[in-house]
Amino acid sequence: MSITPFNIRIGQGFDVHAFGDGDHVMLGGVRVPHDRGVLAHSDGDVVIHALCDAMLGALALGDIGKHFPPDDPQWKGADSRAFLRHCNALIRERGWTLGNADVTVICERPKVGPHAGAMREVLAADLGVAVDAVSVKATTTEKLGFTGRGEGIAAQAVCLVFRA
Repeated sequence: MSITPFNIRIGQGFDVHAFGDGDHVMLGGVRVPHDRGVLAHSDGDVVIHALCDAMLGALALGDIGKHFPPDDPQWKGADSRAFLRHCNALIRERGWTLGNADVTVICERPKVGPHAGAMREVLAADLGVAVDAVSVKATTTEKLGFTGRGEGIAAQAVCLVFRA
């Protein structure tokens, strides 16, 4: 396959949620123990939300809020993995394939590294790609800003889609 500007696209996404009451956060479809939860309409999975925005952005299909409006009661407490599978179906219906995805979680806590492998496996399974096509990593903000103060968690994602 030759690569031309017409058969590859890149998308990027970003998501953030404030911490609230709870005993875990959902990250990449994995329940990660934490002394806080997140304030969100759905399950608040910043990894999946950022990845969905990247996937939708690659095909100029809007953002996750357009497809799953936060004021729509049917998405209250929703499993974000359903959002991810929906976005992947949109890509495939249009003749595109996800080539790879790279996600960075931004927080001081919880520690993401011990759970990154499980997240990669869940995401790869939902996307129908090999685990080595999905990267999940984390960084801190060196105690600066809202993530550094432990007020919330963020994630950014980028993906490449291609048409053979």
